[in-house]
Amino acid sequence: MTVTPLTTGVLLTGGVFAFVNGVAFWMFYVDKERAIRGEWRISETSLLMLAFLGGWVGAKAAQRRFRHKTRKQPFRTFLNLIPFLWVILGFAFAYETDLMNSRSFFAAQ
Repeated sequence: MTVTPLTTGVLLTGGVFAFVNGVAFWMFYVDKERAIRGEWRISETSLLMLAFLGGWVGAKAAQRRFRHKTRKQPFRTFLNLIPFLWVILGFAFAYETDLMNSRSFFAAQ
């Protein structure tokens, strides 16, 4: 098997994705355990930011697995909105990239 830059990029991206989701899952577990023991908690902002930065799948899996923050509003709503934000940002990025690469854009200048 030949290793190309594309396969290296895919493997690296997949590895980063798995790592971030694993960290998100672990942080939800730690926060749940701290909640049970009445200890200092991980902030909701930190948990949401980790989910937004690519750990949404791990965060949702942990939320369901540990039944953690399932009724907490607005946390639950914000967590559920993250995939929609990704889609919107993806479309915006694709639109801007296409616009900047378009010959008609540079011809109009």
